[in-house]
Amino acid sequence: MSKIEVPRTAPVPLADLVAMNTEVEQDVRAAWDGIIASSGFIGGEAVSQFEELWAGSCGTDHAVAVANGTEAIELVLRALGIGEGDEVLLPANTFIATAEAVVLSGATPRFLDVDPATLLVTPEIVRAAITPRTAALIAVELYGNMPRMVHLAHLAASSGIALIEDAAQAQGSTLNGRAAGSFGTAGCFSFYPTKNLGAWGDAGCVVTNDAAVAAAVRSLGNHGRAPGDGNAHQAIGRNSRLDALQAVVLTAKLKRLDEWTAARREAMEIYRRTLNHELVRFVEIEPHVASSYHQNVVLVTERDAVQEQLRRDGVRTGIHYPVPCHLQPPYRRYAQGPLAIAEETAGRLLSLPLFPHITERQIEYVCDCVHRCLDQVAGRSRGTRRSYG
Repeated sequence: MSKIEVPRTAPVPLADLVAMNTEVEQDVRAAWDGIIASSGFIGGEAVSQFEELWAGSCGTDHAVAVANGTEAIELVLRALGIGEGDEVLLPANTFIATAEAVVLSGATPRFLDVDPATLLVTPEIVRAAITPRTAALIAVELYGNMPRMVHLAHLAASSGIALIEDAAQAQGSTLNGRAAGSFGTAGCFSFYPTKNLGAWGDAGCVVTNDAAVAAAVRSLGNHGRAPGDGNAHQAIGRNSRLDALQAVVLTAKLKRLDEWTAARREAMEIYRRTLNHELVRFVEIEPHVASSYHQNVVLVTERDAVQEQLRRDGVRTGIHYPVPCHLQPPYRRYAQGPLAIAEETAGRLLSLPLFPHITERQIEYVCDCVHRCLDQVAGRSRGTRRSYG
């Protein structure tokens, strides 16, 4: 695993974007000089090149770059004619943007509970939730993990509903060698800067094998323009276009995505060997999934106390996510009752540092800090451990 050593006394960040961006800086500068010379700042060749490369990476026929991942989902729903009177199934333990996109499309979100081991929806959960008003399922590929997409695709097809992948956290993930985003009617990606493939601003993309869906998304994201006629508007659209700077950043980073994903996987192997306290549990990965590990999420006892102690120890952490969507004030009116797993695990989730350039020493230090803190929680000592300065 490629490493960039840091001072032993430095804090361990949750993510190190500087190291990743430094790797691509010269490539981006060179490409940006060309864009300045041409003044092609919105769309253009740079965006078309990235779309072609990303479609190839996902194994799909089409990729349509858009302004962000939230609008990617909303535009797909609108392209499929899903809106008022329709219900869209989605897990409650996702970033709020998934639910937000459903509401902005005019449809009604119906929140689902999840499997306690993987924190993902299952075909069984989805099947029990389908009603005559169900128009789509958004399968969220959380933390880089992927649900049982083949089974969900069959269920969606047999039920006459669309399957949309929220693959915002799954760049580089595969199921049986098949890329995230390629199983449903469409796959929706965010390239927010902290993502495994992150832009230098907001960015997103829709991938699909359906030419009609791709054309509709492209039109709706460009003010509803008709193909080939900038003055003819065939629908009420929005401005959701990718700029050339983000395209060249993403193209430069895409060349390194496989290497960075391999580094994340190697780091997770070290974590799993080293972090073995009985009061901590890793979120399980579905069989046959090669996760890109966007986040390293564990469930811990007395999470808030552990997080505060790690902060004092110089370990930066996150929580993805502390409040399930159906309990957020604007979305409570869509809740149809308690969702036991999503609600219970939200109080124990903790995201530990993970990024391609993390060192083994940093991982060992994080694990040592977690162990010492949980030993205190458990009311016993494991003896003297190594000091990392």
